[in-house]
Amino acid sequence: MGFNVLIVDDSVTVRAVIVKTLSVAEVPVNEVFQAANGKEALDILANSWVDLVFADINMPVMTGIELVDRMAADGLLQTIPVVIVSTEGSKTRIEDLKGKGVSAYIRKPFTPELLKQVVDMVMGSQDE
Repeated sequence: MGFNVLIVDDSVTVRAVIVKTLSVAEVPVNEVFQAANGKEALDILANSWVDLVFADINMPVMTGIELVDRMAADGLLQTIPVVIVSTEGSKTRIEDLKGKGVSAYIRKPFTPELLKQVVDMVMGSQDE
């Protein structure tokens, strides 16, 4: 059984790379939702079942940090694992995000192996 994944990034190219990388890494994906910012992501989360969120930090309208804060304040959404995918990688920022409940942090650029490793860690191995 695959995961329903939400990819939140203002770059169409980055979203496409994550979708392709999930496929190459053989991550079991059922449905992929895409959003260009945190506000679009919240709209999708309000109307669709999502198992895992990949989110960038810096986006217009609503940043990834604001999205994480809004999800943390919502009883249902706070249980959905969030993986930050960003070029920004300061230790302070990463620790701050983990303190807000972010499950993992992937620095761009990334490999299929790293993406698979993080999904397995966050979601638990789904091998049958």
